[in-house]
Amino acid sequence: MPAIAVQTHQLTRKFGHLVAVDRLDLAVPAGEIFGFLGPNGSGKSTTIRMLCGLLTPTAGSAAVDGHDVQKASDAARRSIGYMGQRFGLYEDLTVQENIAFYGALYGMKDPARVREVMQQVGIAQKADTRAGHLSGGWKQRLALASAIAHSPPVLFLDEPTAGIDPVARRELWDLLFDLARGGTTLFVTTHYMDEAEHCSSLGYIFQGRLLLAGGPDDLKQARQAADAGNR
Repeated sequence: MPAIAVQTHQLTRKFGHLVAVDRLDLAVPAGEIFGFLGPNGSGKSTTIRMLCGLLTPTAGSAAVDGHDVQKASDAARRSIGYMGQRFGLYEDLTVQENIAFYGALYGMKDPARVREVMQQVGIAQKADTRAGHLSGGWKQRLALASAIAHSPPVLFLDEPTAGIDPVARRELWDLLFDLARGGTTLFVTTHYMDEAEHCSSLGYIFQGRLLLAGGPDDLKQARQAADAGNR
């Protein structure tokens, strides 16, 4: 059996009386593209923040690449790349300066890796351009390059294509497919059903609870059954 790249056990997060994530159990095999679906406010981003060690669980546990995100936080952090739904890089820095800075935060010291990752995501021609001068699609490429600069085995992407045009969205997914073929595990949240069909497996979360886990066909069948029941 393949190794498990992302695993949660009864993972729970409360904000006062609000249960944002409710006893979540997940097991994502290494090398998969896992799609995490659900409406706004369902708990997707809260789950990713806990998996990345940015938010402490109220209860339960989580592990990434075999490292408990609470008990072995440094090792878990080095195994993780994160790309959020909002551009969070430094707009006054150039493309290559941003990649070098974020890579260094995760222990990447080889300057050749900056050039390598720029080539990998197709942004080398913008190396000396300030991030603030990039279009939305180029900013997402830069965000991806910065997230993978330290070569993490697991990459979390929180609605990575939100707000970019269809061509840039398709090009970004081509880059994600290349990463998956290279063995990187991708944990992706999305609202787009066509993107969900690109995933190896899916989880659907609603009001903090995981309602469905399986492949794209399982999700289609569940939706068809729900639609039939509502007629």
